[in-house]
Formats: sequence, structure tokens, C-alpha cells
Amino acid sequence: VQLQASGGGLVQPGGSLTLSCAASGFTSAYYAIAWFRQAPGKEREGLGCISGSENDGSTYVAGSVKGRFTISRDNSKNLVYLQMNSLKPEDTAIYYCARDNRVGSSCPASPGSWGQGTLVTVSS
Repeated sequence: VQLQASGGGLVQPGGSLTLSCAASGFTSAYYAIAWFRQAPGKEREGLGCISGSENDGSTYVAGSVKGRFTISRDNSKNLVYLQMNSLKPEDTAIYYCARDNRVGSSCPASPGSWGQGTLVTVSS
């Protein structure tokens, strides 16, 4: 089981970025996948998740980023996305994806497997 977040980088305030979570060794469609972030000196923050497709693939987005962040998946590519719009300097953090290890899991997810993160820096 491997998860790898990618797509991070430097973006200006107000800009957009889409992160990808690539799954290998398993079919991500069968599991809830969650996104988290951790900023320097701060606790890890849950951003939301997407349920396994067998549970209608519904999404949950945390109130702190609701309206700006969207979670989706492409089952044909075994990818889960985190679309981030209207980015702010306070969105600067390392972003991680994680899998709820229960087959057929739904949101809220209980993360059991974590991927390596990707750094997002929002700065002018």
C-alpha cells in the first residue's frame, strides 16, 4: 500500500493549485481517502475526505476551507484530487493524503495509511 501526494509548489495569493494523491498497490475507489495538512509549528489539520465509490463517493470538506477546496477522484487513474482555489498565505503547509484502511469506508475517514506529503507555499 502506497500513497503519494504531489502537485505542490509555490503559488501567489489568490491562485489555484490541484494536488493529486496517487495510490499504488490497491484500488483507491474502494476506500475513503482523506486530505490533511500541517503548517510549521501547528497541529495537523483535516481538510476533508471522499468516500469509497461503493458508498456513493460522497465528499466532506472542513469548514475552514469549504468553498475554496474541493475533493474528487478519478477511479480510472487511481487518483484522488484536492482542488484548492483562492489560496491564502495561511494555506502554506505540507499536504498529505491518507487512506481509511477499511474496505468500503466512508467519510469521516479514520486514516490508517499515510503518503508522503507535498509542500504548498502561498506567497507573493
